[in-house]
Amino acid sequence: QGQLVESGGGLVQAGGSLRLSCAASGRIFSSYAMGWFRRAPGKEREIVAAISASGDSIYFSDSVKGRFTISRDNAKNTVYLQMNSLKPEDTAVYYCAADSRPLLVTFRPLDYDYWGQGTQVTVSS
Repeated sequence: QGQLVESGGGLVQAGGSLRLSCAASGRIFSSYAMGWFRRAPGKEREIVAAISASGDSIYFSDSVKGRFTISRDNAKNTVYLQMNSLKPEDTAVYYCAADSRPLLVTFRPLDYDYWGQGTQVTVSS
């Protein structure tokens, strides 16, 4: 099938930056839309950003718009989430996910077909 592996999480002070990477293997990736989700303690998993298979369409949640960017390198089978101006409320486990459709048609977790194991991001105040 396929596998997604996230990396790049860690502890950072408020105002700092982190870059998350998600490496895809197997049949996933170049024709799949990709998303980054997060789950904060006591909250539901929510979409953070998504990018179409071609990279032409991008979505950001209102909570991260202007601070986060998403990109993908199809040659390296990798999608990135650059997180700047981090806030304590960004603290969560961040997950990479793949939607087998190439376009951005959904931002619901249940519509994504493949998931990584998650990486912890902690922002201290």
